[in-house]
Amino acid sequence: MAEAAISLSEDRYARFAAISWWRQDRLRSARVLVIGAGALGNEVLKNFALLGVGDVVVADLDRVEASNLTRSVLFSAADTGRPKAEVAAARMRAMCPDTQATALVGNVLADVGLGWFRRADVVIGALDNREARVFVNQACARLGRPWFDGGIEVLNGIVRGFHPPHTPCYECTMTAADWSVLNQRRSCSMLARQALAARGTPTTPTTGSVIGAMQAQEAIKLLHGLEHLRGAGWIFEGLGHASYRCEYQLLPDCPWHEPVPEVHAPAWCGHETTLTAVAEYARNVLGGLDAIDLPRELVETLTCAACGRSDACNRPLEALDAAAVQCPGCGAERAPRAYHSIAAGSIVPGRTLGGIGLPRFDIIFARCGERSLGIEMGADAPAPGGQVA
Repeated sequence: MAEAAISLSEDRYARFAAISWWRQDRLRSARVLVIGAGALGNEVLKNFALLGVGDVVVADLDRVEASNLTRSVLFSAADTGRPKAEVAAARMRAMCPDTQATALVGNVLADVGLGWFRRADVVIGALDNREARVFVNQACARLGRPWFDGGIEVLNGIVRGFHPPHTPCYECTMTAADWSVLNQRRSCSMLARQALAARGTPTTPTTGSVIGAMQAQEAIKLLHGLEHLRGAGWIFEGLGHASYRCEYQLLPDCPWHEPVPEVHAPAWCGHETTLTAVAEYARNVLGGLDAIDLPRELVETLTCAACGRSDACNRPLEALDAAAVQCPGCGAERAPRAYHSIAAGSIVPGRTLGGIGLPRFDIIFARCGERSLGIEMGADAPAPGGQVA
């Protein structure tokens, strides 16, 4: 009996094209920002490469460790010690020639400018701590970007979709217990914070596969204009074979549901631009200036209570490590003096955006009365092809 002929001429995306509503051109032109390249991020990124998503930026601060190899499909033993974001981006490019994957090696709270959020059609949070989720939620709310949060623990997981300010956001879902844990961590010393952050969450590759696939699928639905999670979540209970959807309520006092401000991206504004120049630009646009609000906490000085020594810092709070907080005089841990807003009358001539500790391609917000204007460091925008200029 003759064997059935097998076609070898199918296009790479032929099985997708058979779906009536599928638009591969929409995926090829899509821009996605993925925060986190661990167990969950690996699954999300793998799926985006297989789906042919055209522009994917992956941000992560960690390096590949042996314990990652049981849960991360994009990593191998030879990658141990290399930045996760760089390895994951390289594997994506190897998997799909249509995917331009860009690596950002750094902490989202300190090193990832809000310009990366603004250029994205959708943001994926593959994170393992509340503090980073709060920051991503605030960044998306400031810029009106939809995002999908994922979380995994042992055999359980959750996917949540948010589009602040239009829907309930991540902070709307936080309970008093969540805020208590977060505030306790924030009140800890810097060294204690880093010790807490080093603790890993027990997970399995199977749960990561389920939740990562759901996050990618929700993003694909959004990009096609289909119904997706908006201010809602999907809970997966692997041990009890249960899964269900839940709806979140918008909290009346949540601060992240104001109209999204207009954002300008002047080509002259970048890491080396002075605050004075930015302030003058804002005054011309807004008709005045009350303050410049920053998207992250910056540390002006580090002061030692033991010996009284105080040194300039000018770095994001989350960028400080053990060496930075240790007093060079007596060895004690120093306390940071942090701020997130600059009054118009307090702007020091000559100080630059990079000089106060903001990362490249960030966005600051000028305020005058009830009006607000976002100013992006347009000079730091990625060059064609996605690479940072």
